[in-house]
Amino acid sequence: MYRIIRKEVLNPNVKLLEIEAPYVARKAEPGQFIILRVNEDGERVPLTIADFDREKGTVTIIFQEVGATTKMLGSLNAGDSIADFAGPLGNASHFEGVKKAAVIGGGLGTAIAYPQAKKLHSMGVEVHVIAGFRNKDLIILEKEMAQVSDKLIVTTDDGSNGTKGFVSDILKKLIEEGNTYDVVIAIGPPIMMKVVCDVTRAYNMKTIVSLNPIMIDGTGMCGGCRVTVGGQTKFACVDGPDFDGHEVDFNELMRRLSMYKDHEKDHICRLGVQ
Repeated sequence: MYRIIRKEVLNPNVKLLEIEAPYVARKAEPGQFIILRVNEDGERVPLTIADFDREKGTVTIIFQEVGATTKMLGSLNAGDSIADFAGPLGNASHFEGVKKAAVIGGGLGTAIAYPQAKKLHSMGVEVHVIAGFRNKDLIILEKEMAQVSDKLIVTTDDGSNGTKGFVSDILKKLIEEGNTYDVVIAIGPPIMMKVVCDVTRAYNMKTIVSLNPIMIDGTGMCGGCRVTVGGQTKFACVDGPDFDGHEVDFNELMRRLSMYKDHEKDHICRLGVQ
């Protein structure tokens, strides 16, 4: 069993849990993920590692309550335990030779972008962070992002926090102002990552995206997380989750992610979670 040592409510639907998992914390790196089960009868759910502390032996996850399992997970508190917490899985992010980077998070993707920015900042890289949300009530990790960036721009679609615009527009403005980035990291909804890649392609700037397609086992055996990158089939769980954004077939990815929307809309939960 894996004990929860800290819980934070980041906004009404997004929770943070710091979990005692020393073996995972020992080898975890930014870009990797874990697969958990809340209890022995639960489903396997992949979640990206939002942070880790090797000395304390803890791993932090941030998640949105959207289904039965995440609602069960969100109902737990410090002192409670979960059944399984396997990882780290996937390939760690690599930033060799990077001197200046733009890290872009869209919505909950900001939780995944944070460890990337933190790692780059620890390497002495100049880091510009752009975090975009629908409105001010959904903003998360603003203080944490400020601590690991040289420039932080938090924007909302409706301008309710005082800065209105899409992350892709902010990025384009920064580039037009003369900023040249060795790498742009974009993490968030597929359409956001696609648009960011369209911007950076025009400037021939290396762009890394983190993909979260449908995933079951996390070991490359089921094939559920397949994506097309550079015309070849890749598995996000073992070949990624980081990929060259300019080579990702985002249209295919978005079609696959929406395959079960009609079924999910009419689904009746039988796990006792409403």
